[in-house]
Amino acid sequence: MEAHSSSPLLLSRKRRREGSNGETEEGERPGKVPRCTVGLKHPAPFADELEPADDKPYLRVSMDEAKRGTPPDRPVRVYADGIFDVFHSGHARALMQAKGLFPNTHLIVGVCSDDLTHKYKGFTVMNEDERYDAVSHCRYVDEVVRNAPWTLTPEFLAKHRIDFVAHDDIPYSSAGSDDVYKHIKEAGMFAPTQRTEGISTSDIITRIVRDYDVYVRRNLQRGYTAKELNVSFINEKKYHLQERVDKVKRKVRDVEEKSKEFVQKVEEKSIDLIQKWEEKSREFIGNFLQMFGPEGALKHMLKEGKGRMLQAISPRQSPNSSPTREERSPSPTFRLPFFTKTSPPPSPPPHHSAARGYPISEDDDEDDED
Repeated sequence: MEAHSSSPLLLSRKRRREGSNGETEEGERPGKVPRCTVGLKHPAPFADELEPADDKPYLRVSMDEAKRGTPPDRPVRVYADGIFDVFHSGHARALMQAKGLFPNTHLIVGVCSDDLTHKYKGFTVMNEDERYDAVSHCRYVDEVVRNAPWTLTPEFLAKHRIDFVAHDDIPYSSAGSDDVYKHIKEAGMFAPTQRTEGISTSDIITRIVRDYDVYVRRNLQRGYTAKELNVSFINEKKYHLQERVDKVKRKVRDVEEKSKEFVQKVEEKSIDLIQKWEEKSREFIGNFLQMFGPEGALKHMLKEGKGRMLQAISPRQSPNSSPTREERSPSPTFRLPFFTKTSPPPSPPPHHSAARGYPISEDDDEDDED
């Protein structure tokens, strides 16, 4: 039940594929799922190494019975076959869908041999033993049939007690037939699955062939010899030369990136220095003009000093008319510091004696007083 119920969530897992224009397309990614540990510790067994089935007669279950669910001791036996060369996620997703077709599913996977594959489809990258082993280690597989037939016969279906055959519903023309699954579909034993677009063995091989030089150089770097890679002596030297040239290019690119970073840092610092220098120069020019400019402080100082010097060296101009005796201010009386007696009041103007008719001197007056 768990495999069947969880299959829609697993089928919607995000998938990246390369479109025809080289851009990557993305599918939907489901929400978070709870953590769990699947207790798979061993690969799936091969059918020819299992014990023979019981003697009960082979009776298929119908589609309705399979969807409703079968008893634990009677799982629905689903068969899926293929080449499975260069086993990839597209193969795993197809097997996952086959495993999740019904609540109780026993998945049997048939892998064709090298002889049949080379005859009907072409050469493979992996040999049959490698392909058998790769499929047996897929978590969805319960049983592996080696040397599977190209066309399914009733005898093969009965021998392995197969209830349904899982494959994508695109007609598969091969071995002189328009669809090798046509008789399976007519018998009502076909269970369709969906192909995973953008990934296939042919696509992977196409990538390798398209970038052949890249992968040859890659393996030469990892120690493979030119003989192992089927590369001529001249091509080997060419690839080694290309690798050296690429190393030089990478070094030059690294130096260019580092030099760009250094130049960028120098430019940033130079811009800061230029800005600071401009600010300081503006400040210096402003202070200079404020001191030595046409209306600067130095000019005012010189004018003021010149005026004071002219005022000091030029004579004082006399007034137009001299003041009269009465307008002049009286000169101050000079007194010596050792005289404490006050000066006598000014003497009255001299007077003439009426009798004698000559003036009386001050001495005479003093004598009279004596």
